[in-house]
Amino acid sequence: MVTSFEASLQTISVHHVGNPLQDERYALSDAPIDLKDEIIPRLLMQYFLTPFEKTNEVYHLMHPGGDLHLNEIHHYCTDIFEDKQRFHELSQQIAKHLYSTSGHPKIKAGEVYIGYFTNVQLEGELLDAIGIFKSENKETFLKVYPQEGGFGLDYEENAININKLDKGCLIFNVQKEDGYKVVAIDQTNRSNDAVYWKDDFLKLKVRNDNFNQTNNTLSIYKNFVTQKLDDEFEMSKADKIDLLNRSMKYFKEKDTFEMDEFAGEVLGNDQAIESFKNYKNQYEEEYDTRIPDSFEISDNAVKKQARVYKSVLKLDRNFHIYIHGDKDLIEKGFDDAKAMNYYKVYFKEEE
Repeated sequence: MVTSFEASLQTISVHHVGNPLQDERYALSDAPIDLKDEIIPRLLMQYFLTPFEKTNEVYHLMHPGGDLHLNEIHHYCTDIFEDKQRFHELSQQIAKHLYSTSGHPKIKAGEVYIGYFTNVQLEGELLDAIGIFKSENKETFLKVYPQEGGFGLDYEENAININKLDKGCLIFNVQKEDGYKVVAIDQTNRSNDAVYWKDDFLKLKVRNDNFNQTNNTLSIYKNFVTQKLDDEFEMSKADKIDLLNRSMKYFKEKDTFEMDEFAGEVLGNDQAIESFKNYKNQYEEEYDTRIPDSFEISDNAVKKQARVYKSVLKLDRNFHIYIHGDKDLIEKGFDDAKAMNYYKVYFKEEE
C-alpha cells in the first residue's frame, strides 16, 4: 500500500510528551533536527516508513460533530501543507495536542517525532506527507568494537530499536476536504483502554472503499456463522466450517460481491438469508458504516481474512481435522459402547 523507495525526509522536529495523570510534563525543542549527516536520514526513513509497507487500511481524519475543521490534526497539517515555513511551530502544537489526549494511566511517556516527507507513494500516487511518530519503549544495546589485541565491549541504555516503531501515522496531502488520506499503526496499545492514538489524538474514520467493504462483509459473515446461527439453527461445527469455506470460496472466485447471489450460493436457506441481512443491517447502524449490496472484491482484504477464517475441527486434544471441501464426506455419530462422539471421513486415496 505504501512504498518509500523514492521518498525523502525534508525536515523533522522532536519533542517529549509525558502523561498528565502521572504529573509528567511535555518538553518542546527550539528548532528542527539538523539532517546534514547522510546516515541519520536513512536510518530515520527505515524507522518511520518501513512499518507502513504492510498496511492496507486507509483512513480519513474526522470529527464526531461532523465539522472537519474542529479536528486539530487536520487543522495543523493543513497549515503546514499551505506554509512549510511554519513547520516547527506547528509541530509544537501537534505535540501539545498529543499531550492533552494522553490522559489514560497506561499511556507511556516518550518522544514524538513530526516529519515532512516528499514522494511517498500511496495507491500508486507520489505525495507529500506529514508523519507523526511516537517512541515509548527503550532497549539496551551491546556494542562490540575492535581494539588492540582483540575486541572491546560496551553498551547503550535507553536506546531506540529502529526496527520497532511503537506508534505512527502518515497524513497525505490529498483529499483535504474528505479528511486527507491517512495510514496509522499502533504496535504497543491495542486494547480498548488505550485507543487514544487513533481515536482521541487523530480521530480517524475508516475509509469506506472496496478493501473495507470486503473486509467488513467477511468479518460480519464470520461472526454471523460462529455467534448468531446457534440462536436460530442447530448446527455442528463441521457445518459452520463448511459455511465459512463456501463464503471464502465465493470471495476468492468472484470479482464482484452481489448480496443476493452470495446469500443464495453460500447460505441457500431463506430463513438464514433473512437473518444474515438483518445482522448486517444491525452492524451498519451500530458502527454508522454503510456496506453496499454490490461492490468490487478486494484481493488484499480476502487474503487478510483468509488468515483468520477457521477451517479446523478440533476434537478434544487428540485430533485436528482440516475441512476444505465437501462436508458430506464427513459424517458425525455417537458410539454407545464407548459413550463417545465420532466422525467418519470418506476419501478415495491418500496423498
